[in-house]
Amino acid sequence: MFFKNKVRTATIDTVIGSHTTIEGDVHFAGGLHVEGLIKGDLIANNEEKSILVLAEKGRIEGDVFGSVVVLDGEVHGNVTANVSLELAHHARIKGSVSYKTFETEGGAVVNGVLSQLRSSEPVVIEELQSKL
Repeated sequence: MFFKNKVRTATIDTVIGSHTTIEGDVHFAGGLHVEGLIKGDLIANNEEKSILVLAEKGRIEGDVFGSVVVLDGEVHGNVTANVSLELAHHARIKGSVSYKTFETEGGAVVNGVLSQLRSSEPVVIEELQSKL
């Protein structure tokens, strides 16, 4: 998988294990690795330095707002990655996707609209939060 080198060099501060379910919005800074289920939005507090890694068996039922977003699991909600979005083989997204740069591996599925963010259109997490 061509994402592994990038993920290995990222600092992961928090891990949500495979037997964990969180209900409610999750605000995070730094690196977040999700193997469990989150029923709520994931929002990066510091969008320029955040990385979200969703493992193959991980699932998010809500919107995702982050900087670097690496997905190999399921997301039922909209995804906004204001730096880069990487979809691995098992990634499944049911919702709209906004990104600056986009990489995908064969087998990933997006059921929704893909739209590239222009560099002149910065995404500010606080603005997105106010819409929730």
